[in-house]
Amino acid sequence: MGSAPSKLALAALAACVSLTACGGSSSDQPSAPTAATAGSTQVRKVSANTAGESEIAAALKAAGVSNSERWAKEVVEYRPYAADDSNLTSLRQNLAKYNPGEETVNKIVSALTP
Repeated sequence: MGSAPSKLALAALAACVSLTACGGSSSDQPSAPTAATAGSTQVRKVSANTAGESEIAAALKAAGVSNSERWAKEVVEYRPYAADDSNLTSLRQNLAKYNPGEETVNKIVSALTP
């Protein structure tokens, strides 16, 4: 397994961000994820409910989350999330069990939409 899928997902994510920044669009996606700012880096948000684990891991890595693959597994494990909970409160509560620290949880949530 290794990191090849993660690198590929990250490369695809970077390409999507580049297209969006230039005004392009990707017609193969039903709805474009939103962007959020994490520090000074533009982060592409993905759905915590529908994105694949590798896609979530790539988004978390782009948001500066260390050990992004591990946290992506946790995000997937605690699905589904309420569509009207933009703060992902239930995810925050479940992640708190692992004592990741507020900064890490904020970075994780900054990369996700319900």
